Amino acid sequence: MPELPEVEALREFLDEHLVGKEIARVLPVAISVLKTYDPPLSAVEGATVTAVARHGKFLDLTTEGEAGELHLLVHLARAGWLQWKDPLPSGPPRPGKGPLALRTALTGGDGFDLTEAGTTKRLAVHLVRDPRDVPGVARLGPDPLADDFDLAAFTALLTGERRQIKGALRDQSLIAGIGNAYSDEILHAARMSPFKPTQNLTEEETTGLYEAMRTTLSEAVERSHGVAAGRLKAEKKSGLRVHGRTGEPCPVCADTIREVSFSDSSLQYCPTCQTGKPLADRRLSKLLK
Repeated sequence: MPELPEVEALREFLDEHLVGKEIARVLPVAISVLKTYDPPLSAVEGATVTAVARHGKFLDLTTEGEAGELHLLVHLARAGWLQWKDPLPSGPPRPGKGPLALRTALTGGDGFDLTEAGTTKRLAVHLVRDPRDVPGVARLGPDPLADDFDLAAFTALLTGERRQIKGALRDQSLIAGIGNAYSDEILHAARMSPFKPTQNLTEEETTGLYEAMRTTLSEAVERSHGVAAGRLKAEKKSGLRVHGRTGEPCPVCADTIREVSFSDSSLQYCPTCQTGKPLADRRLSKLLK
């Protein structure tokens, strides 16, 4: 799933390639992709893209045209991606053929496709007058890389939370933009069990977790800076130290990276760096402190 660093890199890419250009058409190909109907997608035809922003994992394309200011918001979900095409294919897209979900054509002949692999269709596109009209944006917590999101703000955010720390990091209403992969990376950098209860964090542990979060995300954004949209997935994978690396040696201590599987996801961790011992089957395990 694209998370904060990849979405931020896409924002930078689109800011360079899209701002100032005129939209010719936005063509939904998959029925499931479009989540709003008023205003209609035709309202952005002839409009100019004036800015590209990011809200957590959402991309926000601001347009200005006859209908006034509108926002085309995209959430790539687990298996979605953005592919820049210069030029776009000349023929009309064919519904039901391949992963193409939506095509945005510019008057200059270039544009981008939104694609989604697999059969579970969660990629979402909204056209709204205010980004906060999208429930997923309205409920977002603070951005972890925002200048004003300091240690005090992070500490206050965790005060009163009573759940496992990995779940807290992934909760978009608590902190925006962190998903399964980077929560694994942050917890490994902080040398903390993913199952540690938030209410048991010491002041020192909270400080270490905050610093690991800022450093991990900042370095991932920096690695992705200037990388073409088509290479961002590979860049993300190459930079991960534990997530998706079950069975490989930990880059810190050389212990074998282990995995805990759930019904629709998994987490990876280092027993030596984070938990003190390998976790048993999740159905039988007790939470590690």
